[in-house]
Amino acid sequence: MKKYLTYLEDIESFLISKNPDMFAFLEEIIKIQSGSYNKAGIDRTASTIAHAFQTLDVSTEIIEQRLQGNNLVVRSSAQPSAPKQVLLVGHMDTVFPEDTDFNWYKADNDKCYGPGVVDMKGGLVVGIYALKALDTLGLLKKIPITFVFNSDEEIGSRGSVELIQKEANSSVFAMVLEAGGLDNEIVTGRKGNLTIELHIEGKAGHAAFASKDKPSAILEMAHKIIEFESLNDFSKGITINVGKIDGGIGSNTIAEFSNAQVDFRFVDPSDLKVLEEKVFEIANSVVVPGTQCRVDVITGRPPMQQSPGNRKLFEITADIAKGMQYPVKEQFRFGVSDANFIADLNVPVIDGLGPIGARDHSRDEYMIKDSLLQRTILLTCSIIECWDRSDSF
Repeated sequence: MKKYLTYLEDIESFLISKNPDMFAFLEEIIKIQSGSYNKAGIDRTASTIAHAFQTLDVSTEIIEQRLQGNNLVVRSSAQPSAPKQVLLVGHMDTVFPEDTDFNWYKADNDKCYGPGVVDMKGGLVVGIYALKALDTLGLLKKIPITFVFNSDEEIGSRGSVELIQKEANSSVFAMVLEAGGLDNEIVTGRKGNLTIELHIEGKAGHAAFASKDKPSAILEMAHKIIEFESLNDFSKGITINVGKIDGGIGSNTIAEFSNAQVDFRFVDPSDLKVLEEKVFEIANSVVVPGTQCRVDVITGRPPMQQSPGNRKLFEITADIAKGMQYPVKEQFRFGVSDANFIADLNVPVIDGLGPIGARDHSRDEYMIKDSLLQRTILLTCSIIECWDRSDSF
């Protein structure tokens, strides 16, 4: 008999009764502004979430950070004595800056809206209430679970990747609570990414006296942009996008500086080395005399490959979803998440276990309301069943 079936009726009954509380808590944390650079807002979010665990059979630890928001780690009472654990990961930060006027929550019959409603405060609610359900069953004493709430995923997880990978190394499998796909997908693989910033220096001068060899930083940047865009290879899943540029001080001045941010996406880990070589080859190749270029690597994540372990986790979860009359699909997603860092350690991981929605990173971000309860029941059952079969990973 499948282990989760022993508890399914009680899980559904408990979570259905808590559905109004789930939406109330979702609204509460959405109304806390927690843009990636708003340390005070993220710290308040972490404290609010820690308080939600106050009566559960868990320990909570706020990991303070000087510049970025604090991270929060929650551990079930079974975790300290266990050689291996289940790892849950979700981020508290959003892409919206502290001074945004997108700071509200609203709902209609089918959807709810707000900053981070699916990316990914809805996923945090799914994880929190899954642990609440496990607590009512007494399973937090039996299943060793660590839940990392990190503060900086939207800016590359630079202050939390070490924490996430440390916990992943002690885990038999991991589940990441980014939004599910609109066709009810769960993520088994992702592209990797590399983000760089180019800084070009030229020599200022009056445009009226410019010669054909003018040392314009903007002109040099234009050549480099064309070179970078030529690296796109859609047949191999390699995409390059120059997404931001600036430079110069006016049309009548030869540009002394120019900056650009470039995003690279790739599927095969070997492509990263090739792309890095191309980046520095282009950067070091001077087209416009009198200019020079510096490259800064901003962020990067390795690809999340669709490993046998990932697919095993998906198959178990998909079987549970089918039994719930809630069939899910497997997805390879082009965006990146903290699951990339976990997969890089060869730890089985699936992602996209949060509620379903779309238009994230925009003022139109929404969540399909019914999916909050559905995904919480599915996650709770999946933790039970995957842990019970963890010897097979």
